[in-house]
Amino acid sequence: MRSVEEQQARVTAAAVAPRPVRVAIAEAQGLMCAEEVVTERPLPGFDQAAIDGYAVRSVDVMGADSGGESDVTLPVVSTIAAGERTPTRLQPRQAARVQTGAPMPTLADAVLPLRWTDGGESRVRVLRGVRSGAYVRRTGDDVQPGDVAVRAGTIIGPAQVGLLAAVGRERVLVHPRPRLTIISVGGELVDIARTPGNGQVYDVNSYALAAAGRDAGAEVNRVGIVDADPKILRDVVEGQLSRSELVVIAGAVGGAAAEGVRAVLAELGEMEVARIAMHPGSVQGFGTLGRDGVPVFLLPANPVSALVVFEVMVRPLIRMSLGKRQPMRRVVPARTLSPISSVVGRKGFLRGQLMRDQDTGEYLVQALGGAPGASHLLATLAEANCLVIVPTEAEQIRTGESVDVAFLAQRG
Repeated sequence: MRSVEEQQARVTAAAVAPRPVRVAIAEAQGLMCAEEVVTERPLPGFDQAAIDGYAVRSVDVMGADSGGESDVTLPVVSTIAAGERTPTRLQPRQAARVQTGAPMPTLADAVLPLRWTDGGESRVRVLRGVRSGAYVRRTGDDVQPGDVAVRAGTIIGPAQVGLLAAVGRERVLVHPRPRLTIISVGGELVDIARTPGNGQVYDVNSYALAAAGRDAGAEVNRVGIVDADPKILRDVVEGQLSRSELVVIAGAVGGAAAEGVRAVLAELGEMEVARIAMHPGSVQGFGTLGRDGVPVFLLPANPVSALVVFEVMVRPLIRMSLGKRQPMRRVVPARTLSPISSVVGRKGFLRGQLMRDQDTGEYLVQALGGAPGASHLLATLAEANCLVIVPTEAEQIRTGESVDVAFLAQRG
């Protein structure tokens, strides 16, 4: 029986990131930047007013005060709106009314806030002086030509999209989302749009695994239900290899048709089904198929087992394909609130509810899902926000003991 770590190493050795592609910045959110974005122009691109007020020469209002001992009144010679393109020039002892973002007139070196004036339209009385540079956004204050606006390896979020737009970049080179194909195998399966007959069950896996793939960052193609006939499955898989970077097939490692399925998939490349020392999901398959060696996973039919194997084996490969330096979920130690049973000889990945002690900040975990044989309880996985990682040699973790837990997607 192969260890979890050995199987993970085998899987990640097959990781091949798709070639970086150039996309519109509106489509880049959530992707990793694959280039150093060097700016060609300054930001701001011109001196501009930082607030509504009056553009002045600071020397003309030096010493002004509201007590009237040093009264300064200036003629207002123009009003400059944001977006104004005609250059304006001030003469000594003149003011121009400006909006936030308006270009500063030539010779003006400061903006008087409205609250420091009487708000006059043709003439303005200055109640307080202002220093040179006050309330002015200077050319290049934010970014200078030649600066790196976004570094390679940065996950592009709203702020990065905004900065790229601000420096005039329409497109950016990114690591694209890997294309993931999800296939559900089983003659007992029906789509959720139909009513199951006697002995039939809804296709859970193609929907759940497609959601898990999107959560991991993949672009998902959900094929849905495919007949368990090996030749039919072979044709479907072969057709998907040219349009996928990863393929996940749920329900192909157990049942009467499993041997035939594995045999025909092996015709397309290398495929191995092995027992992995983990619980749930010990029986699973992995190989590389087709001319391009596309990684293909065979997952259990049990939805809980399939999702756990996806978390442990498939998700890290997707994250690596996206260029993530830390492809694994965050793991923290937590104190157990109840006993946790596992299977000796297998590393447990059990459902849990993680919380934090409000006084100490310590992580606490409540196990969900009952006994080790209760891997079919999907409702408890829906309640879980973590996986409790039980060491291979442990049969039980007692109440109050420490155990590692891996965060799942946060709710709310």
